[in-house]
Amino acid sequence: MPRALYSQIDATAQAMGLSVYGAFYPQQGPVNGGTLILLGTDAGFWVPFAQSREWQEGAPDPVDRWSRRVVDGLAAHFDAAAYYPFDGPPYAPFVDWALASGRAFTSPSQFLVHDQVGLMISYRGALHLAYKIDIPQPPLDCSPCLSCTTFACIKTCPAQAMVDGGPYQVAACHKHLETNEGRACLDLGCQARLACPISQGAHRDPAQSAHHMRYFHAS
Repeated sequence: MPRALYSQIDATAQAMGLSVYGAFYPQQGPVNGGTLILLGTDAGFWVPFAQSREWQEGAPDPVDRWSRRVVDGLAAHFDAAAYYPFDGPPYAPFVDWALASGRAFTSPSQFLVHDQVGLMISYRGALHLAYKIDIPQPPLDCSPCLSCTTFACIKTCPAQAMVDGGPYQVAACHKHLETNEGRACLDLGCQARLACPISQGAHRDPAQSAHHMRYFHAS
């Protein structure tokens, strides 16, 4: 088939509720050469997902199963290999890939922050093309956190689980979610992540955030 274009991959992914979170030319690790395309949920994800068989079946890990089906389909369409952050061990180094793309950065809390979706970042898979394609220049030259003066993510966290420089206080977060005050995070999404100004670019459906929070708190 003809070689794919970045715009074609992004448009096709968006039609399914995903978008390209970044891309780069891998030179080391489990994937070498060609082009690696990172895919994550976009604003149009939740509606088609909620109508999918993976969600309606009520079986475990519906988002992962949906992601595998959709990204496998994209891989077949573009003659690419598919990788997943949940497939392992060994697990594909999605954090390293995100940083290598120039589209994601390490926030003060040590969570990844993306140039378009902020802290509401959700990688669902990656496509590896055996050849190089033209990749748009990342929109930011450096982390948006460097110019942030509010540190809203850390200051907003009601559990004080986000600490400048990390590590993330997991136990404190779970303890907060057990309280009445923790309902806001459970029902609407992590208040600290939502406080990041760039997170508004995700246009995240609260139902999606609630699902992820309940999945996290059940673990």
